[in-house]
Amino acid sequence: DVQLQASGGGLVQAGGSLRLSCAASGFTFDDYAIGWFRQAPGKEREGVSCLSSSDGSAFYADSVKGRFTISSDNVKNTAYLQMNSLKPEDTAIYYCAPCYTVEVLGNMYDYDIWGQGTLVTVSS
Repeated sequence: DVQLQASGGGLVQAGGSLRLSCAASGFTFDDYAIGWFRQAPGKEREGVSCLSSSDGSAFYADSVKGRFTISSDNVKNTAYLQMNSLKPEDTAIYYCAPCYTVEVLGNMYDYDIWGQGTLVTVSS
């Protein structure tokens, strides 16, 4: 069974930083790209970042470019999301999940495989 456990969320002031972690099991990052998604209150879930398993390239949503950095430790099967310069609009539940990108569409997508998320709250 695929299991995904995100952690590291919390309450932070605007301009602050957080580092999220994602422990994955039941698949490896060689099999699937791993990414982060988020869902803000009253909004649909959206893709944040997706790290390619083939060439190590990373996709970032425009809203987080230059502020967030995705990485992974393939030995530990753990992914990370370093979030800097946080804004109140980054407030959401963050989920890690296998992902893929479609270059011609300039977006990232999920496989509808989800685990427990972690809440990030950014105060103004």
